[in-house]
This record gives sequence, structure tokens and C-alpha cells, in this order.
Amino acid sequence: MITPAQCRAARALLDWSQQDLAKAAHLGLSTIRDFEKGRRVPTHNNLRGIRLAVEEAGVEIGAERSSVGFIASFDARQRLKQQRFFDVVSGRAVC
Repeated sequence: MITPAQCRAARALLDWSQQDLAKAAHLGLSTIRDFEKGRRVPTHNNLRGIRLAVEEAGVEIGAERSSVGFIASFDARQRLKQQRFFDVVSGRAVC
């Protein structure tokens, strides 16, 4: 589904706060906060909501280039279509 590290990285790519993600996923802030800190695993439906929220914003979670990363394709503030690979382990975006 989505890991806490992928969740944090997706938020970073989107420049979203935990509150922004909670609103987009129609979840409580404590659900996002606790998930990212590893305190609890949300229900399947809540994990799906988190994943859908970031995917609708343009971050595609998957293993296309690595089992620990994902692709971000988004029309950002500059309105330039970009694709970035984010390696969750190193914490770096690789173009």
C-alpha cells in the first residue's frame, strides 16, 4: 500500500503539511501523525485514502525504478511537467 516513509516523502514532494494530507485524504490529523511516526497502522480504507490523495495530487507510489521509491509526476507551481524519482532510503530526489 504505502509506508510511513513514502507518506512523508510524498508530502515533501507536494510541499504538504500533515494537515494538508489529512484534509485531502478526509482523515483526522492524528491518523496521519501517528502513521508517519509508526505509532499505529491505519485501517485499509484509511491507507487507501492516503494513497489516493497523494496520487490525485500527482505522486505515483510504485516500484518502477526501485522497491523503496516512487515516481512523482506533477504540474507544479511553475506549471512545468516534471518527473522525479524519490529514493526513500537516501531521502534524495533523482531526476
